[in-house]
Amino acid sequence: MAAGAITPTAALQAYRAMQQVGGASGTSPSTGNFGAMLTNALQSVADQSAQAETQAKSAINGQGNLLDVVTAVSRAELSLQTTIAVRDKVVQAYQDIMHMAI
Repeated sequence: MAAGAITPTAALQAYRAMQQVGGASGTSPSTGNFGAMLTNALQSVADQSAQAETQAKSAINGQGNLLDVVTAVSRAELSLQTTIAVRDKVVQAYQDIMHMAI
C-alpha cells in the first residue's frame, strides 16, 4: 500500500469520529447546520492536537505516561487524516461541479 494511503479501517474510524462530532452538538449532519458541524470538527482537530502536544511536553519533562502520549498523538493524527480526506472530497466535488456542462 502506498505511503499516506487510507486503509479501510482508518476510513471507518474516521467516519465514526465524524459521526461523534456531528452528534455532539445535538444536530445530525443530514439535518443540521453544515457550517456548525464543520466548525466543531475543526475545533476537535485543534483540541486533539493541543492535547497531544501537552502530553508530549509532559513526557519530555519526565512527568507523562508514554502510553498516554502515543494515544493522544494517534488520535490527533487520525483527526488530521479525516480532515484532509474531507477537504479532498470537498475540493473534488467543487471541481466536478465546475466541469459540469450547463
